[in-house]
Amino acid sequence: MKRLKNSFACAFQGIKSAFHEQVFRICCAVALLVIILMITLEMTFLEKAIIIFAITLVLSFELINSRIERILNLIQPGFDKKVRIIKDISAGAVLISIFGAVIAGILIFYPYFIKLF
Repeated sequence: MKRLKNSFACAFQGIKSAFHEQVFRICCAVALLVIILMITLEMTFLEKAIIIFAITLVLSFELINSRIERILNLIQPGFDKKVRIIKDISAGAVLISIFGAVIAGILIFYPYFIKLF
């Protein structure tokens, strides 16, 4: 049980350190706004599940991207074209997850916003 508690403590510390990344903070702020909208509107269980999954996916990809960048900065502190390509690919994965989340959000929220106006 103590090892499990320690594992959770380390995981939360990792998330806390990710807040030093501006992009992660922006993603969290957007996620919070989307969650507030989700709670405010009367959405179906499936719609809520999709939104939570999309938020989780984007934040997870951003954490993985940050980890990859930090590891590469330790291995190769100076500029290296090969390292830059790896970082760009990792950032591209985040961007794709964001695009998917935005598209899912539009598809889900659009009917609710149409009803409001």
